[in-house]
Amino acid sequence: MKQHKLLSLYERVRGILESARVGAARSVNTVQVVANWRIGLEIVEEEKKGQARADYGKRLIEGLSRKMTRDYGSGYSAQNLFYMVQFYRTYPELTPTGAILHAARGELPIVDAGCKPQAGSFKKGYALRSESSGAAATDVSRILHAARGESWRPGRLHPNLSWTHYRTLLRVDKVDIRAFYEIEAVKNNWAARELERQINSLLYERLALSRDKKGVMQLATKGQTVHAPADVFKDPVVMEFLGLPESPKLVETEMEQAMINNLQAFLLEMGKGFAFVGRQKRLTLDGDHFYPDLVFYHIMLKCYVIIDLKVKKLTHGDLGQMQMYVNYYDREITCPKDGPTIGLILCADKNDAVVKYVLDKKNKSIFASRYKLHLPSEAELRAELRREARELGGPRKEGAK
Repeated sequence: MKQHKLLSLYERVRGILESARVGAARSVNTVQVVANWRIGLEIVEEEKKGQARADYGKRLIEGLSRKMTRDYGSGYSAQNLFYMVQFYRTYPELTPTGAILHAARGELPIVDAGCKPQAGSFKKGYALRSESSGAAATDVSRILHAARGESWRPGRLHPNLSWTHYRTLLRVDKVDIRAFYEIEAVKNNWAARELERQINSLLYERLALSRDKKGVMQLATKGQTVHAPADVFKDPVVMEFLGLPESPKLVETEMEQAMINNLQAFLLEMGKGFAFVGRQKRLTLDGDHFYPDLVFYHIMLKCYVIIDLKVKKLTHGDLGQMQMYVNYYDREITCPKDGPTIGLILCADKNDAVVKYVLDKKNKSIFASRYKLHLPSEAELRAELRREARELGGPRKEGAK
């Protein structure tokens, strides 16, 4: 067999195996999620029988934990069982209608302390049955098929969300905000760690700040949608992944290089649609050279996005310079099918009154956002967002941030 044919066959076989591995891992994760949800349901139903007795639920879980830890390992600590109860109560409609799945009693998987399946964890076959048919089924394809249906919505089972994802989502108390993170995690294929970071950085609140009431409602039903430049940017921009100290000695070239070195993380923070074009792209006006720090292209808005970094407080001169960059790209670089160029200034601090009076009221192309080089506490971020909202006089529909 010729070498190129053998390589072609190898690539096809390799693709089959890789797809099978991903599918198997996803199936195990989905079964684990359903098992934990079902355990939570069983405990809640049992708790109802002893509501008249004080502290009954706590003692019930502690007693169950001792027995399950003895038989199935440390994954069934009292704390983990409490999480499963909270999971069921938070997601009472997790499984799609007509596909409510039940674990056969005494046939639950063994998990480790983090509630992740161990090798050989399904020693007794983890049987499942559908309430609608009553037939036993060891193949989890039924679960995945139901979860992949077009009727999926937040609050329902999705095969891309593991137990770790759901554990992280339990920290979000408000239903609409939790729904936003579910949608975004599924749409963007976030790992559990990225989901946790986005929640910790208050992504929902940062996006909601620039939207009117209708736009905020859409976040909870559709996730982040991009129709206009104002939908793209958030304030503040959190860049703790750069590993830079918040120091007055910081220079813009250091930050720029750190962004290039951590480009994937930076793009995740900026949001969907950004494609990197280049750095320090020279533009010349009558012999004078200028170098915008970073240039991107936004696939959804079909336009160039110029980003300039300012390690000091924003000045009116910075805004004027960005206006020049935007005008140059609109007149010299863009094609007829491109949208108007957008400019974003990332700065250590800014005076929103300066932004308001330097830029035209109808401005839709130049934005300024503060950056944070560490992940602030939730209290710090909320204080920052409240301050920003006061300065802007409420939610914004468009214009500079």
